[in-house]
Amino acid sequence: MFEKVLIANRGEIALRIQRACREMGIKTVAVHSEADAEAKYVKLADESVCIGPAPSEQSYLNIPAIISAAEVTDAEAIHPGYGFLSENSDFAERVEKSGFVFIGPRPETIRLMGDKVNAKAAMKKAGVPCVPGSEGGLPEAPEQIRKIAQSIGYPVIIKAAAGGGGRGMRVVHTDAALLNAVTMTRTEAQGAFGNPSVYMEKYLENPRHIEIQVLADEHRNAIYMGDRDCSMQRRYQKIIEEAPAPNLSSRLRDKIGERCAEACRKIGYRGAGTFEFLFDGGQFYFIEMNTRLQVEHTITEMVTGIDIVQEQIRIAAGIRLRIRQKDVVIRGHAIECRINAEDPYTFTPSPGRITSYHSPGGPGIRVDSHVYHNYFVPPYYDSLIGKVIAYGDTRQQAIARMRIALSEMVVEGIKTNIPLHQELMHDAAFLRGVTSIHYLEQKLIGYNKEPLKLRL
Repeated sequence: MFEKVLIANRGEIALRIQRACREMGIKTVAVHSEADAEAKYVKLADESVCIGPAPSEQSYLNIPAIISAAEVTDAEAIHPGYGFLSENSDFAERVEKSGFVFIGPRPETIRLMGDKVNAKAAMKKAGVPCVPGSEGGLPEAPEQIRKIAQSIGYPVIIKAAAGGGGRGMRVVHTDAALLNAVTMTRTEAQGAFGNPSVYMEKYLENPRHIEIQVLADEHRNAIYMGDRDCSMQRRYQKIIEEAPAPNLSSRLRDKIGERCAEACRKIGYRGAGTFEFLFDGGQFYFIEMNTRLQVEHTITEMVTGIDIVQEQIRIAAGIRLRIRQKDVVIRGHAIECRINAEDPYTFTPSPGRITSYHSPGGPGIRVDSHVYHNYFVPPYYDSLIGKVIAYGDTRQQAIARMRIALSEMVVEGIKTNIPLHQELMHDAAFLRGVTSIHYLEQKLIGYNKEPLKLRL
């Protein structure tokens, strides 16, 4: 086992990884920008290194600075968390070539799954169902593009091969709009990801977003740890997640989970990962694989009792997976609300100093957050300031506990999206567990005209 791990991230995930390491008796190194010098995880780390100014490209995305920090502190491994460099194959390669262990998949696996076209081809080969679409990237010839769209059937969606985070996507409903959408998406893909390649898929009108959590070691042992429903989204950004997915049969869950575990064995996957699917008409359709820890890993931990971060670290150290599939038992229900520093009506980021802070508690409540009273939320990074997780024996109990937790939580001095979460915990469609990935955006259309009607 490692004696010292460098955490190449910030915010609540840096603190989460740090806690996992401390429990395992592993020393931690926190790297931070100048803006995060007073962060909780920096103060709690065994060592800390400032790696640059506030802008992320000069600090958290600065590969040479992170490698140097590992060298001067004699760290043995680097955990990338999520976001930033977590799915950057070049970073993973640099880490390993510099003599450190990358706590995640091999660089070639990240590279394979990072290209959506290649990932889809690999999943088809492994027997994982995919959304009907083009075979590989779209050709240049306009007539060929039209033929592909007509064979799939409108509406279609154009996606960047190297895309992610909801960027590089355009929905097309008519033949007249097709070529312009392809050109615009290619331009956007080149600017955002340095790769103009795009592909086409059938656009599913009202699908749910369901994902499967997996763990796999370098000895080709792999397990799946149930599913999560992440359908409550805005602009492809998840807001609420829950496990297990409501109104989904255990037979379907096990069938797709087994295929995901088998796919991990076939591609030689190593570490924690998530297969993301659109679920429509009783069918699963693969859309992408996240080769990292997910923000919402917490709810899977709550219903399985398995510490995913610690398992990541053990796998990276070369230890065989200790958990067999029969050991994975789903108990109860868990819901996560992402608490963002933003206006709940306009979603405008709201950085600033937190003048009053109170974290909720009680049975079944977990709060993963790096903020505290008088903490200054910097304007340079993602607006996520914490996650509230509620666990219950049933979905109804988890929702009831989440309502109480949200009513207890106090964050003053900045705006947060807590009022939106309070509204959604009473939403009729959410309570029935029937929301699609488009539901929240449709619901929010009138919110800029009328205040939220909260039921506190």
